[in-house]
Amino acid sequence: MRKVALVVSLVAVCLLILTLQTRGYGARARDAFAIVTTPISAGLAKASRATFGLWTTYLDWKNVRAENYRLREEVQQLRVHALRVTETDEENGRLRRLLALQEHLPLTTLSGEIIAREWGGWIRSLTVNRGRSDNVPRLTAVISPDGLVGRIVDVRPGASIVQVLTDPASTVGAHVARTRTPGIVEGDPRGTIRFKFMARDGAAIQVGDALVTAGQGGVFPRGIPIGVVRSIDDRGAALFHYAELTAAVDFARVDEVLLVTDGSQRDVTAFFPTVGR
Repeated sequence: MRKVALVVSLVAVCLLILTLQTRGYGARARDAFAIVTTPISAGLAKASRATFGLWTTYLDWKNVRAENYRLREEVQQLRVHALRVTETDEENGRLRRLLALQEHLPLTTLSGEIIAREWGGWIRSLTVNRGRSDNVPRLTAVISPDGLVGRIVDVRPGASIVQVLTDPASTVGAHVARTRTPGIVEGDPRGTIRFKFMARDGAAIQVGDALVTAGQGGVFPRGIPIGVVRSIDDRGAALFHYAELTAAVDFARVDEVLLVTDGSQRDVTAFFPTVGR
């Protein structure tokens, strides 16, 4: 019914306009028609422009959103690529240092990779990917370009367990590089290492002094860096004093090592950078 009424209304308006035109009222009819239709046309045009503007804005927003998503993906890929490049560069640098040390050391060594770490608040032991099939003997010294890591305490078919210096059961004969003060480097239950030395030599040791292996006991070559004196525990008239050390090797970050397989007790001090300088 509404459609019929609308059609009838339009026909009536058209007939009215034709009647007015035939009777000489055409100009006035046009003016009256314009007065009625002009606001409607202007409103329709404005609504059309607004609708088109909204649609254009939506398309622009959609394109910007897609572009932002694409750019975020590219940035993420670039970050991953940069991280891989950085890791590769760091690994190449470590391997170059290890190879240079292996080539220049007057010792027979076997390179290995750390494949596991035992944690207990600190690094208790390391697992290296060398074992019985590589003829690795027990108590083999394990070193890195930074210094002493520890010794092999358990040999398995495809791997070996390395006792690091921070193990409370670890002891290494050592001396202060500057003064030759002898003593023993021990692991501490707190996950650190300390140097035990005779009290009469206490005045000769200073914070910052470097300690190296003494080469006694038939396990470690002489002159491998162990650590640097961080503080000195003065126990007065006690027979022994203790010095807290900062280890030369970061056991949580070491990844590649050398296993000293020939048991040589040669002095290798000259083949390591000076500790603490």
